[in-house]
Amino acid sequence: MSLGAAAARPLRQEDPAQVGDLDGDGRADRREELRVPHRRKHRQPGARTQWAVRPILTTGWSTRFAYPAAVAKVAHAASVLEWDTPLYQQARTQLEHALELAEVPDFVSARLRHPERALILMLPVRMDDGTYRSFPAYRVQHSSVLGPTKGGIRYDEAVDLGECAALAMWMTWKCALLRLPYGGAKGGVRCNARGLSTAELARITRRLTAELAPFIGPELDIPAPDMATNEQTMAWMMDTYSMQKGYAVPEIVTGKPVSIGGSLFRHEATGAGVVMVIARACERLGWVLAAQSCAVQGFGNVGGIAASELRDEGARVVAVSDISGGVYSPEGLDVPTLHAYVAEHGSLEGYTKDVERITNEELLELECDVLVLAAREDQVTAENAGKLRCRLVAEGANGPTSVEADRILAERGIPVLPDILTNAGGVTVSYFEWVQDLGRLFWDRDEIRRRLADQLSDAFDRVWSVAQERGVSLRDAALVAAIHEVAAALESRGIYP
Repeated sequence: MSLGAAAARPLRQEDPAQVGDLDGDGRADRREELRVPHRRKHRQPGARTQWAVRPILTTGWSTRFAYPAAVAKVAHAASVLEWDTPLYQQARTQLEHALELAEVPDFVSARLRHPERALILMLPVRMDDGTYRSFPAYRVQHSSVLGPTKGGIRYDEAVDLGECAALAMWMTWKCALLRLPYGGAKGGVRCNARGLSTAELARITRRLTAELAPFIGPELDIPAPDMATNEQTMAWMMDTYSMQKGYAVPEIVTGKPVSIGGSLFRHEATGAGVVMVIARACERLGWVLAAQSCAVQGFGNVGGIAASELRDEGARVVAVSDISGGVYSPEGLDVPTLHAYVAEHGSLEGYTKDVERITNEELLELECDVLVLAAREDQVTAENAGKLRCRLVAEGANGPTSVEADRILAERGIPVLPDILTNAGGVTVSYFEWVQDLGRLFWDRDEIRRRLADQLSDAFDRVWSVAQERGVSLRDAALVAAIHEVAAALESRGIYP
């Protein structure tokens, strides 16, 4: 039966299964009747009001209309929030475990569990064929206690509110850990960017910026590129926002072209930062990076740059992959040739010269020293964590390792360099870009790279010290260090009013 048909069919008094336990108190909810006036478009003067009897539910804490079975199944329990998705629960689980170790006041814990603001938008966009489509869009701001919120804008068919809330929370910890004056944010548009023309992407971006304009700004919330967005996307956002203000505001976004205030080294920052953290870990572990074999899942802005940086450090890159699959060579891949092939063909699909074709799943289980996860969330799970044959995992993507997989890897003695540390190079150089834009004074590439290396080394050393002192994982140590930064600010500021 269709939902509409179910909604039209009245509930029967003798059908308690259709009512059920909507408030989660373990008792079937009782139905009563509510008399409500019929709605009429035109009502004659002096005419008597006609009443309709509609069933309602009475629970221990509320009274609501009775839903038919098809609707009741999607009714929210009081404790379920709109962003409660599996990925958000993963972020919350990590947080709750870290809160036990961090020992912060209860009001701090309560404030950090949920975002400060969550926006849901519907973007009407004219397509190239003259038709109009509406695209769901989201922006979540997790915490502004340390400063304006900061986070990427992604275009992906899987974008939802929970994903944005989880990523915004992780961005808060990332900024705090690097001691950047930011809180976390994340946003996105649910669309297939590969199936849209440049003109359509421009219209989506400009409409999104116009809708977000009251909620973003250089001292409020500063977007950046993310999945399927790039410096051109940021240029459109900067231009749209500036047109509304009446003057150029380059500091509204980061990751934009250098020609309009972007920073040198921003494009390479995340991938290069991943390798800087790996190199620091190798030093602590007594390894020589140049002697390590590395597999990289993801060959885009993060994974592709990381593969090049690893090769430049002398490491042997034995496998890489993208959305089309991967390539493997135990002797080491020709990374520059792979980059040239992807630049020409759009992906690794079809590349076969002196390599073995593998799947993304097979790449994860290859024997190697360092496994770099630079694709997307939830790649290493309870199902495959026991099959990994690496000695070190580096999270170039956000949330690529599930909570259950984390435990399995810890039991197996495989350290994980957590995402909030390992891929923090991007937001750090975004901060440098923002500072340069505000001061209208720009640094050279070597200066930016040196500052990034110093910032990541300092963060890594603090995380390593906490892990050694407390006997916890690097992820727990990173979260504890980050939470302490945010908690100190919250305790100083208090809760208003």
